[in-house]
Amino acid sequence: MDKRHKQILEILKEKRQVKVKDLSESLNTSEVTIRKDLKLLETNRLLFRNHGGASLDNPYVNDRSVNEKEFIHASEKSAIGREAAKIIAKDQFIMIASGTTVLAFAKYINPLKKLTVVTSALNVAIELLKKPTVEVLQLGGYIRPSSCSVIGHYSEMILKETACSKLFLSVDGIDLDYGLSTTNTLEAHLNLKMIDSATEVVVLADSSKFGKKSFGRICGIEQVDHIFTDKNIAPEYLKKMKSLGVKVTVCG
Repeated sequence: MDKRHKQILEILKEKRQVKVKDLSESLNTSEVTIRKDLKLLETNRLLFRNHGGASLDNPYVNDRSVNEKEFIHASEKSAIGREAAKIIAKDQFIMIASGTTVLAFAKYINPLKKLTVVTSALNVAIELLKKPTVEVLQLGGYIRPSSCSVIGHYSEMILKETACSKLFLSVDGIDLDYGLSTTNTLEAHLNLKMIDSATEVVVLADSSKFGKKSFGRICGIEQVDHIFTDKNIAPEYLKKMKSLGVKVTVCG
């Protein structure tokens, strides 16, 4: 390992994450060379590259049960759900995917007039059954226990016969290059079909999801219309979302 590589790792150890531009200036080296250095160091499993830099933290998300995830960043998810519920006042037909953040969102839905909700998530459907003005169309198929969601072509067949004004989608990762992702490819495919059936795509994701990737890619960020997140979102992500024409609502 040469001197510059050691310097990069020392800086990274201190800051946890670094930018190519900052390393270039600090080490008086071109950004092209720094990117090559980071690629080599990642190959040697000494860091993880991300959009514009590198980090010591693994950006790849492992599958975890909704029972576990529900208590992670719970206050942020609640704030996001409460704010997102405010934008469905005039809707008659919406769609809700699976995830703990959309479950928090479902708890705040209480329309004065009839609202029909198409959902892939069993826990979301059970929550909405408490609401007298909400009619639920539960998608069918094989049940994925870790996400409490149905998956498979049975659900996709129903989606071919439906159209909704908004889709509310939770994700496991939002990466500026890779896009939106979740831990299961079948669920990712179903999410994409749900996107095709909705006029507007609304993503509910706390700030910890940014800069993360998961196995199943759903879509690119350019297919998202509106993101609800929390105040801890990094400025670089906020700026990039807005530059792509994505509306961002910061909650809390």
